[in-house]
Amino acid sequence: MTSIKAADKSHTGPDEQEALRKQLVALLKGGQAHSTFDDVIKDLPSDHRGVVPPNLPYSAWQLLEHLRITQRDILNFSAPPTGGYHGIKWPDDYWPKSPTPPSAHAWAQSIAAMRSDLDHFIALIENSKSDLYKPFRWGDGQNLLREALLIADHTSYHLGELVVLRRLLNIWHK
Repeated sequence: MTSIKAADKSHTGPDEQEALRKQLVALLKGGQAHSTFDDVIKDLPSDHRGVVPPNLPYSAWQLLEHLRITQRDILNFSAPPTGGYHGIKWPDDYWPKSPTPPSAHAWAQSIAAMRSDLDHFIALIENSKSDLYKPFRWGDGQNLLREALLIADHTSYHLGELVVLRRLLNIWHK
């Protein structure tokens, strides 16, 4: 993986990063160049959440969980819990095995976790003490800016897949 290297600190400070922080938050919330997370998951019928359309390898449930798991992993990498960051195994730990949600409440729980984790990540971005360019002490030179861009890029990619999946199932509302 490539990283965005630290900027020359002689000309930057928290105030100079404020405009970038606002742009990153807008990007993470989505809706500028594509549908938002809420638009894509809105009114997705429960009886379609575990359906794998022909010629696709995953269901809406698997895509939603993959988004949640990956976003949580990036959050944990960017702000490790006590005890440090512990990576998960690619690809096995990033994708649910079953195409169907394990319970009636799993869909709503996954959505709530996505929103909560995104709020936590946005709080990191908005914290004026967070230097967006400073490489983490762990990893390979990654920084908060790189991780924010990674979340935005990854999420928009898979939201597009969810739109296609919904179109194939004839349940897209737009």
